[in-house]
Amino acid sequence: MLGLWLFGTGEALVVASELGNSPWTVFAEGVSEQTPLTIGIATVITSFVLLLIWIPLGEWPGLGTIANAVVVGVAIDVMLMLLGSAPLGVRIAELLAGILLVGVGSGLYINAALGPGPRDGLMMGLHRRTGRPVGLIRAGIEVSALVVGALLGGTVGVGTVAFALLVGPVVAFSLRVLPQRAVRRAD
Repeated sequence: MLGLWLFGTGEALVVASELGNSPWTVFAEGVSEQTPLTIGIATVITSFVLLLIWIPLGEWPGLGTIANAVVVGVAIDVMLMLLGSAPLGVRIAELLAGILLVGVGSGLYINAALGPGPRDGLMMGLHRRTGRPVGLIRAGIEVSALVVGALLGGTVGVGTVAFALLVGPVVAFSLRVLPQRAVRRAD
């Protein structure tokens, strides 16, 4: 739960920076621009729609999957209520801190091994169904969310590029240094 809250807090900091959002938050913000939904609620609804897409792909959620679908969006909305407009120097710090928190939150969440996030399950289901490389599938999903979100009015900018370039290394580092839950495997 801490990892999911940190992830959502990081996303809120990126949004508050007004320098460009992560691809899925560009999408959620775009939805929020076209509907009465907040970015967080749009994130929650999007997560559950993605879980419905899992059904024909044969993916199954875990407890962590359901928690992810709810907690991240709630954290985004709660934290955005606490954050205000800031000068550019503070906004750059918000962007970098947000990317760091998303990476650390991801490491905690993934290492808990309680089920993939809605986007991760979609990625793996499409990979298993099509045989296409995971990287190609994930890139296609992220670019699709980004393009649709931008068309709906979500914020794309230098922060979007920074997120794309920096979050992967932060997640990889977090996965190496944060404690992992021991997972028993049936052999």
